Formats: sequence, C-alpha cells, structure tokens
Amino acid sequence: MVEEPSRTEPAVVRTASPAQADVSAPAGRGHASAGTSATVRRLAAYVALTKPRIIELLLVTTLPTMLLAQQRVGGGFPSLWLILGTLLGGTVAAGSANTLNMYLDRDIDAVMNRTRRRPLVTGEVTPRAALVFGIVLGVVSVAYFWVFVNVASALLTAAAILLYVVGYTMLLKRRTPQNIVWGGIAGCMPVFIGWAAVTGTLDWAPVALFLVIFFWTPPHYWPLSMKFRRDYAAAGVPMLPVVASDLRVSVEMVAYSVAMVAASLALVPLAPMSWVYTVVAGAAGAWFCWSVVALLRRARRPVAGRKLGEMGVFHGSITYLTVVFAAVAVDPFLPL
Repeated sequence: MVEEPSRTEPAVVRTASPAQADVSAPAGRGHASAGTSATVRRLAAYVALTKPRIIELLLVTTLPTMLLAQQRVGGGFPSLWLILGTLLGGTVAAGSANTLNMYLDRDIDAVMNRTRRRPLVTGEVTPRAALVFGIVLGVVSVAYFWVFVNVASALLTAAAILLYVVGYTMLLKRRTPQNIVWGGIAGCMPVFIGWAAVTGTLDWAPVALFLVIFFWTPPHYWPLSMKFRRDYAAAGVPMLPVVASDLRVSVEMVAYSVAMVAASLALVPLAPMSWVYTVVAGAAGAWFCWSVVALLRRARRPVAGRKLGEMGVFHGSITYLTVVFAAVAVDPFLPL
C-alpha cells in the first residue's frame, strides 16, 4: 500500500517543454486514483476483519427464528424495521466478536497457511486499530439493541460477544480439544437474540433451535480442522483432529449429528410445526447423517490414495443448516 503513489512518479513534469507539460494532467489523475484505490483496499481490510462469510451464516439462523417467534405474539410478519434492525445489530455484533478474535489470534494466524493473509498478519490494519474497531463495534451493537430493539436482546448480544471473545478465543481455543464444542455456544446465540427481539423473552422453541446449532457445530467445524490439521498443529491449537485419530473424530461427529437431528425434530411439538417441516428436517438430517457415516467408514478403512472427503461434509453441513432454517421460516405461513 505505501508503495502505490510511487508508480506515478515517471509521469511528473520535469521540464518546461510543452510536450512534457501535457503529461501533468494524467499524473494528477494517477495520484488521485492511487489514493482512491488505497482507501478502498483499507476499507476492504476492515470488512475482512469482521469475517463476512461467517456473519452470513449467523443471519441465516436469525431471520427464520424471528418469523417463527412472531407466531407467538399474534402471527403475521414482524415489522420490517424490527427485522432490518435486528439483522443490522446482529451483523455489527458478530463483526465485533470476529474482529476481536482476529486481534487475539494474530500470532497463530501468521503461522497458519489458511489465515496468513488476514489483515493483521499482512499489516493492512494495525493491532491497535483492530482492537479499537472491535470494541467500538461491540459497544455500538449492544447500545443499538438496547435503544432500538429491547433490553433482552441487548443483554443476549453482549453475552454472545463475551462468549466468543473471552470464552472461546481467550480461554478454550488453545487449551482443550473440546474448544469448538463449548466455544460454539456463541454461534448459537443469534436464535435467542432473534426470538427475544420479537417477543422480549425466551421459550422452549428457541432452546430447540439453539441445540440444533450447538450439536451441528462439531460436525461442521471438525471436518475443516481435519483438512487443515497441520496448520493447527503448527500453531499449537489442540483441535480434536490434531490430537485424536480420524476414527475417533468421525465417531464423535456421528453422535453429534444424531443429537442435532433429534433437536431439530423436538421443535415439532414445541413450536408447533407442520408435517412439512417435519419431513424436510427429517430428510435433511438423514442425508447429513449419511454423509458423516460415510466419512466414518472411510476413516475406519483407510485406503492409500483415497481422499477422506472431509470438505464434502463441511460444505454439506452448511447446506443442511440452511435447508432446516429455511423450513423454519416457511412453515408458519403454510395453509395447513
């Protein structure tokens, strides 16, 4: 970034000749263009700190939960302002947690191939600037929920940020192979926040959705950890696939997947949901469990040259969660 302006130096006027004087205008535009480009890249670096792709997944669970919660307070749709406000506040809160996570993990990010291009590693953003940015986002998000939504959602938002930054990043990640299991609680909080934003309280239905995400997190994240096992080992992060065999990890993934499907079906009597949601959740759960069992079989009988297929399970977990929560969003409006 600091070398960008020097590219225009050959175009600077060095004599008073008319021919050379004509070049000065493009040089000015070049400096302006370089400055604009640098600003855009800097803004992009700050956006990257918030991990937008993770935020997208969080919002996928928040909106359907709000639509379901509305059925408890009269039916119909929540107000557009409430939906947009909750999603905006949730985006800012998640951005805060992710930025502070990058700030605290910048040392191991520099070691891992998967993360060495992050802004704090490349120097596009300084640690101090990232820390301030993350804290400001957190304060703004909690204050926003407090003033424009309700107190319950504000308190849950503050808890979600603290769980991810303090609970997962600072206390669990570098100390226990079960880090992502208990640290994943932070990723379950958007369903509580979405429900509380609509109703001002909690109920058993969001607890079931909370448990779906809680049990989903290990079979979602552990395949990624399998793929990047060497990275985590080099960084000294004891993810379960680093300290345990593929067979043990796969067995635990099957157990969590079964519990996840059970939690998704528990929503049927608690919400209550129609047969459409029941079929979709059951079918999606069976499909995902089949993919995890297939991974277990490959781990049990490894063959030289045959891929384990862990990334297929990782991407499949995202599809599963999206399908189930899409069914949560649609089901209350079906004329059944």
